[in-house]
Amino acid sequence: MSESTPSPVYVYEIPVRVWHSLNALLIVALITTGYLIAEPLASVTGEASEHFLMGYIRFGHFAAGYLIAIALVFRAYWAYAGNEHARQIFLPPLLNAHFWQGVWHEILWYTFLVKEPRRYIGHNPLAILSMHFVFVWGLLFMIITGFALYGEGAGANSWAHVLFSSWVLPLFGDSQSLHSWHHLVMWIIVCFVLIHIYVAVREDKLSGQSLLSTIVTGWRTFKSDKPVDDAH
Repeated sequence: MSESTPSPVYVYEIPVRVWHSLNALLIVALITTGYLIAEPLASVTGEASEHFLMGYIRFGHFAAGYLIAIALVFRAYWAYAGNEHARQIFLPPLLNAHFWQGVWHEILWYTFLVKEPRRYIGHNPLAILSMHFVFVWGLLFMIITGFALYGEGAGANSWAHVLFSSWVLPLFGDSQSLHSWHHLVMWIIVCFVLIHIYVAVREDKLSGQSLLSTIVTGWRTFKSDKPVDDAH
C-alpha cells in the first residue's frame, strides 16, 4: 500500500454488522418457509397428528417474522445512536443533487457504460437508495402485512388483529389481495438479494476498495490512491 493510498476507515459498527448477518439468515428463512406456505408440500399418508411438518414450517415463518421485526426496531434505534454510516440507509439525502448524480454514475458503472467506479467510505449512492427502499420500507411492508395475515388467523381478539388486521385488511380490500401483495414483495426482495450478492462480489473485485471483508470486520480498505468521493 503506497503512502498516498487512503488509510483504512472503521465504517460499520458491531450492531450494524450483526444486524446484517441476522437479517440475511432471517430473510432466507422467511423466503423458504413463506414459499412452502404458499405452495405446500404433498400430503403424506397416515395419522394427521403424526405429521406436523407444515405446522413446523408455519411456526418457523412466524418466529422469523417476530425476530426480523425486533431486529428492524433495534436497527432503527442504532441509526440514531450509531455513527453516520449507520444512518445512511435510513436517511438518504434525496434532496441533494450530488447524491443523484452519484446514483446515475453507479447505474452506468453497473451496466458497464463507464470504465471507472467511484469509491466511497460508506455505501455508494445507489446502494443507499436501493437498501432504503428494500431493507427499510420493503421489510416494514412485509412486517405489517405479515402480522395482519397472522392476526387474521389468530382471531379478532388477538393483538395482531387489533393492531394490524383491523386496518390493513380493509386497506387492501380482502385477504386474497393482501396475500398477493405479500408474495409479490417477497419476490422483489428475492430479486434484490440476488443482485445485492452479485454487486457485492463485483465491487470487491473491481472497485478498488474492500466490500465483503468490510461487512465482517467493519473496516474499509482501499487499493489505490484514487480519491474517495464521500471523504469529509
